Amino acid sequence: MGDALGAPVEFMTREQIVRRFGPNGITDYAPAYGGLGRITDDTQMTLFTAEGLLRAWVRGCLRGITSFPGVTAKAYLRWLRTQGEHPTCDVDFDANETGWLFQQQQLHSPRAPGNTCLSALKSMKSPGQPAPNDSKGCGGVMRVAPVGLFVWRRGQSPDDAFDLGAKLASLTHGHPSGYLPAGALAVLIHALTDGQTLADGLATAKACLRMREGHEETLSAIDRAEALATTSFERDIAISQLGQGWVAEEALAISIYCALVARDFKHGVILAVNHGGDSSQDRRANSVMNIRTARR
Repeated sequence: MGDALGAPVEFMTREQIVRRFGPNGITDYAPAYGGLGRITDDTQMTLFTAEGLLRAWVRGCLRGITSFPGVTAKAYLRWLRTQGEHPTCDVDFDANETGWLFQQQQLHSPRAPGNTCLSALKSMKSPGQPAPNDSKGCGGVMRVAPVGLFVWRRGQSPDDAFDLGAKLASLTHGHPSGYLPAGALAVLIHALTDGQTLADGLATAKACLRMREGHEETLSAIDRAEALATTSFERDIAISQLGQGWVAEEALAISIYCALVARDFKHGVILAVNHGGDSSQDRRANSVMNIRTARR
């Protein structure tokens, strides 16, 4: 929902959003990609993340061995094909291998996919290999919410959620600040699903984060989001101090801030999409706020 709400303003500045939609910004679906309520590549890749995790689990049940990064990477390569691109690695997808999700023709539509995701997947030498780039763009964190749900359902730990979320993001983003925010988000989803408060979930996520090399930028961004949530700053001013969401730690921080200050789900989503920069990417706040709302 947040992805579709933010799609029409994804590349606008705050001033452009207000000029087009009024002082409250965008508060309802507007035309994008030929219709109302159309998703972007964020939701597309989130769906293929979920599919990859499920396929990897089934493979493990049937064969006794599996690789979650490897099987999910193949799901991402199927997504790549929906964008009209083809990988250079030797992966054959016959009719049985493509599966139900790939067959949904609505997904065969480029929705402003990130250049890093496209280039990393196109050049991947074998499924599951981490990207050799130094990118910390938000394309890794925006797609891993299913990891927290999946790991929780399997009865695994927050550390397991962190590791899997970070590994899946590292398939396309090689900088620690590109994949560690994905681990932190996966832990947040895991913690909230397990009944923790958002504050407790953040504490758990930061404890996991501190044990990983290169965590400083991500930890600092989360700390800033928590600190700003306690101030009386205007919301758009506070969000602007966290960045524009183009890089992963900023996108995560914006979504955390919005979840912390939101009165309810609708308010939080509207906050998340009305800042300048990559507005649709901050659908991650949906994942956090949706679980909070459901638990209430």
